Amino acid sequence: MKCSIAIIGGTGVYDAEMLQNKDDFLVNTPFGEVTVLTGQYQEKRIAFLARHGSNHQIAPHRINYRANIWALAELGAERIIGTAAVGSLNPDMHPGDFVLLDQFIDFTHARVQTFFEGEGTFRVVGGPPGVFHVDVTHPYCDTLRNYLFAAGESRQLHLHKQGTYICTEGPRFETAAEISMFRQIGGDLVGMTNVPEVILAREMGLCYAAIAMVTNYAAGIAPHVLTHKEVTDIMEKQSESLRTLLMQTISALPEQRTGACCVSEYADEVWRSWKK
Repeated sequence: MKCSIAIIGGTGVYDAEMLQNKDDFLVNTPFGEVTVLTGQYQEKRIAFLARHGSNHQIAPHRINYRANIWALAELGAERIIGTAAVGSLNPDMHPGDFVLLDQFIDFTHARVQTFFEGEGTFRVVGGPPGVFHVDVTHPYCDTLRNYLFAAGESRQLHLHKQGTYICTEGPRFETAAEISMFRQIGGDLVGMTNVPEVILAREMGLCYAAIAMVTNYAAGIAPHVLTHKEVTDIMEKQSESLRTLLMQTISALPEQRTGACCVSEYADEVWRSWKK
């Protein structure tokens, strides 16, 4: 069963109420097992994966990002839309706003960020051999972002077409000094999960876009102590708008993708030869 479109739900997005004829699939990958829900929406088969688990039981630094992306690709996904709860560093991006990420700056330090770890490692964990340096000049799919933006505009949502995402290791929130630094280097938003997810999708040759939901102002900007409840409350309040944005975008997507997100011929050749 092929699901050419996948949704990765972040904090506050744990189910796929919009889908019909739902089934759970246990996908075996070289990096572990992943449970993926599939369902129907307007004649399209959609895969849904809760990034933190159905009960938010997986912390950001413990998410099995490689297994997740591998599982979605195994089910046939060619396009992925991820959601993410973020703190704002930008005074023009308010709690309740949506932002379509177009760049990231990575401050994680303990995560494996590639499928291509070299000959020796992959003989142990499984996967394609060799080393590949993927291009991430523009890490997010412009085509998907344009469809998302058009859907948001038609619904008159508070939607920003671009934003630079700072990814931290977590699971703690950031210090006021860190947030001050992130603002000075050009960050708009801060979160804990989009890297390496976006990188791995690019290595797989998948189109990937991320919708960030601003849930709070970041540390030192917010007038109060940050809490996880604050994040989930805003996500719950805006969940219907988020679902509408996702479904209207999926409805508008053509059958064949046109994004320039496929990796180089070298990587394609490696994947093909390894999967034979």
